[in-house]
Amino acid sequence: MFRNTLLPIPFAALLTLAACGSNSVSSTSSSTPTPVVSAQDAVATATPIKHVVVIFGENVSFDHYFATYPQAANPVGEPQFTAATGTPTVNNLSSNNLIAANPNALATSPNTAGRTVGAVTIAGLGLPAADLLPFRLDRSQANTSSQNHAYAAEQLAYNNGAMDSFPLFTASGSTIAGSTGAFATKGQVLGYFDGNTVTALWNYAQNFAMNENAYTDTYGPSTPGALEVVSGQNNGVVVTGPSSANAIPDSTGGFTLVGDLDPTGDVCTIAAASATTGAMTSSNKNIGDLLNGKNITWGGFMGGFNLQTVNANGTTGCLRSTFSQVLNASKPDYVQHHAWFQYYPSTANLAHTRPSSVAAIGANDPLDNTATPVHHQYDTDDFFTAVKAGNFPSVSFLKAPAVSDGHPGNSDPIDEQAFVTKVINFLQQQPDWKNTAVIIAYDDSDGWYDHRYKAPTSSSFDSTTAQSAGGKTVAGSDNLSAPGQCTAAGAVQPQGVSGGAVNGRCGPGTRTPFIVVSPWAKVNFVDDRPITQASVVRFIEDNWLGGQRIGGGSFDATAGSIMNMFNFTGSGNAPTVYLDQNLGTKLSSAPAM
Repeated sequence: MFRNTLLPIPFAALLTLAACGSNSVSSTSSSTPTPVVSAQDAVATATPIKHVVVIFGENVSFDHYFATYPQAANPVGEPQFTAATGTPTVNNLSSNNLIAANPNALATSPNTAGRTVGAVTIAGLGLPAADLLPFRLDRSQANTSSQNHAYAAEQLAYNNGAMDSFPLFTASGSTIAGSTGAFATKGQVLGYFDGNTVTALWNYAQNFAMNENAYTDTYGPSTPGALEVVSGQNNGVVVTGPSSANAIPDSTGGFTLVGDLDPTGDVCTIAAASATTGAMTSSNKNIGDLLNGKNITWGGFMGGFNLQTVNANGTTGCLRSTFSQVLNASKPDYVQHHAWFQYYPSTANLAHTRPSSVAAIGANDPLDNTATPVHHQYDTDDFFTAVKAGNFPSVSFLKAPAVSDGHPGNSDPIDEQAFVTKVINFLQQQPDWKNTAVIIAYDDSDGWYDHRYKAPTSSSFDSTTAQSAGGKTVAGSDNLSAPGQCTAAGAVQPQGVSGGAVNGRCGPGTRTPFIVVSPWAKVNFVDDRPITQASVVRFIEDNWLGGQRIGGGSFDATAGSIMNMFNFTGSGNAPTVYLDQNLGTKLSSAPAM
């Protein structure tokens, strides 16, 4: 059980740098205020980083946001972006000449259109090749449709590394009124934004560090990615209700989560009357469990989690919603199947219990010993409140309210960057910015086209669970290298949480953006070292926990390190960069917060 031996201020007294209890004479004048160190800053770490904030966004492939980085079209009337001299070349569509000539333009040819998957022959799309080439999405087209990002569909689109079948298997036609051209067709899956729309992310990449070789741990949508960024494991799910193709038999008597299931017992899951739900077994552990074991403060901060809040539009409870001018619609704030820690008995706050005090945020709460524990789960509003009060948890996972999480259909890049810049502008004005790192990462690619392929190192061989892809039903979740197979030379079927090789963990999966914003980040640096979502877990383990690993088959043991994105030999002098929340362009001074 977590012990209150190390609590955030002001719940515990501030630790001082002076040697308490010493009889030695201080060389400092008694009139000089004694420097103070917060409980979080007093914890021993392997690097100068004392606070990490993970902003976990939704459904973006790397090429969808960085296809032409660092060159933007810069049309009149849109936010402008001009790259700094010496900006590194990035492995994207433009650097590989994949915009004017692309393998997906062959998607209607007999070679691809007649592709057989199991007993099903996939029909062609009947689109002209011109609509099957990557194209720039204008800022006015920020409201896109979500693509098919299921476990099987993504494998089929990747086509054993040919990367030529996205319009066939992951594309969704536009539902946006007034859509024309490729934007109105399944060719939309090949669309990409540039620095005139995702301006903030391009500016963060310019001024800090970006990894161009980051992947999801496995193929598939949001929930597996949410689990993997906090545990490196998607095996060991207990299914409640009718069977679901989102949880497949793992071949050892258990189940692996390859799709989205709402967390069992969450009051908003109950309110939504979800037919089939999921929760991880009691033997599953996440990074929060390891931090609890070392009395390190941490929290999962979910948009819309505080069910007592009444929004400006009068909504509250599980139906809290926020209006977006970009979408011209209101969307619910809280999305159950994005809530990382709600799937684990040890960290779930199923009743959405409020913390007993601001001082207790991030620490073990006295309410954790009751029937409705807090278990370190809060609202994103609580993050700002706690940090303002001087109680900045060592580790924080942030999920924006859904309208700002980047997920097409309920969000967009403009609303997403408003949240990201709000967080980073705020943190750069805090005393602890000097030892803070912000990680911007994503749960999945949404099925958006990305040209880069990482051959699987983890195999899977499910050939029995029927899945939908490209408007057809295919027999078996795994279809990357052959029907019923997701493997490559040297790949090994990974261990499940209870031991033994399991299905449903084929990966690495799809490439997604990954940016580190910190005074200690390398400046205008592009890292090509391969990493995955579990690399976030590994960084926390290496920095705070002496390299302790979760075990039970977690990918943290094999995930690449993000340490190369930092420069810890200097003094942490990467300059602050304040950005306009709407435009993503640089501000001349810190904004009012």
